[in-house]
Amino acid sequence: MTVLALPRTTAADFLALGKPRIVAFIVVTVVAGFLLAPGSGAGGLALMHAVIGTTLVAAGTNALNQLWERDVDALMRRTERRPLAAGRLSAVAGGAFGWSMGAGGIAWLAWFTNETTAAIAAVTLISYVFLYTPLKRRSTLATLVGAVPGALPIVGGWTAGGGELGAGAWVLFWIMFLWQLPHFLALSWIYREDYRRAGLRMLSVTDGDGTETFRQASLYALALFPVSLVPTVLGVSGTAYFVGAVLLSGWLVAVSLHAARVRSPKSAGRLFAAANLYLPVLLLLMVLNRAA
Repeated sequence: MTVLALPRTTAADFLALGKPRIVAFIVVTVVAGFLLAPGSGAGGLALMHAVIGTTLVAAGTNALNQLWERDVDALMRRTERRPLAAGRLSAVAGGAFGWSMGAGGIAWLAWFTNETTAAIAAVTLISYVFLYTPLKRRSTLATLVGAVPGALPIVGGWTAGGGELGAGAWVLFWIMFLWQLPHFLALSWIYREDYRRAGLRMLSVTDGDGTETFRQASLYALALFPVSLVPTVLGVSGTAYFVGAVLLSGWLVAVSLHAARVRSPKSAGRLFAAANLYLPVLLLLMVLNRAA
C-alpha cells in the first residue's frame, strides 16, 4: 500500500500559513499563564492539552487572517511571498485549513481543559479575524482592537491551569495588552511605506515625522510600568519579580522616550527589539519567582 505525502513545498506553505513563530510566542504566554495560576494542581497533562488546543487555534486564526488579507499582503514587500498572497495556495485551501484548525482547537480545549478556556480561545479567534482584520483598512483604532485578542491567550493559560477570571487573570491581560502597543507602533513605523502602499489605516502612515506614533508608544510604555508591578501586590509573584519588573519597565520606558526624541528607523528598531526582549524576560521572572 502506497502512502501519499503532500509535496514538500505544499507542506511548507501550510506551515507558513499558521505563522509558526507567532504561534510559538503565543504558546509561551499560555504556558506562563498556566504556571502562574494559583494552586492549580492541574499537572503536565492539562498543560499539554492547553498547548495543543492553543496551537491549533492560533494557527487557524493566522491562516484566516492571511485569507482575508491576501490582496493586501500581495502589495507589501514584507508579506508578498506568503502562500495565499503569492498564489501558491488557493483561497479554498486556506479557508479549509484555517477553519478546521481553529474550530478543532476550540473543541480540543472544550473537551480536554474547560469551557472557559475554550470560550476565551473562541473570542480570540473571532475578534482577531472579524474585528481587527477588517478594521485595519478603516481606522487607526485597529491597533487597540488587535491588542485584545493578543492579550487573551495568557488568560486562557491561567484558566486552563485552574485559575478563575479574577484580578490575577486581568492583570496578566493588561500587561500583555499594554506591552503590544509600543511593540506594534515601532513595527508599524519601520514598515510604514509597506502599509501606505497597501492602503492600511495605520497611525504611522499619516503621522509624517513620527511624533504621534512615538508619543503614543511612550505613553503606553509609561502605563505599563505600574501595571507590571501589580502581580507582586496581588501575590501572583514575589519581591524579586518586583525588582526585576522595575528595572525592565524602566528600561522600556527609556528606550521608548529615546525613540520619541530621535524618531528614526534605527530608534524604532531599537524599541521593537527592546519590546521583544522585555516580555519573555518579564514572564520568566514572574514564573520563577512564583515557583520560589
